[in-house]
Amino acid sequence: MALSEFDRELIAATQSGLPLVARPYEAVGAMLGVSGERVRERLGQMLAEGLIRRIGAVPNHYRLGYTANGMTVWDVADERVDELGIQVGALPGVSHCYRRPRELPIWRYNLFAMVHGRSRDEVERQAAQIRALLGDACRASDILYSSAILKKTGLRLTES
Repeated sequence: MALSEFDRELIAATQSGLPLVARPYEAVGAMLGVSGERVRERLGQMLAEGLIRRIGAVPNHYRLGYTANGMTVWDVADERVDELGIQVGALPGVSHCYRRPRELPIWRYNLFAMVHGRSRDEVERQAAQIRALLGDACRASDILYSSAILKKTGLRLTES
């Protein structure tokens, strides 16, 4: 899909994130010489066209004091994983939740839920809540703790 010059300018202006101001689209528009409404409209079109997948906040949990970040992994009955994943994803301590294919016999887990805490005890309490919600549908689980932030960037354009 061909990008217009405006698309390239818009991506370049937002690829490091939106400005941390009360009216970020207007700030981006001012940089590009267009209205904030034009920025919102084009980003909405880019979402609809699949040029970008989402617009969202990407907090740095470490800087917010959440230093115990754990990806909880669950072996959930396949016939219930979608239904239960929706419920797990709605829990307040879960930042994202998704289903992944198993890689048997090495990897048995099919439901993943990221939780953030100020301590490992806090993460383990949240994992206990998830386990209680999953009930008998859960056969096994583990918590994989983060040791570093590897990627916190969005779409990037390279010169070609």
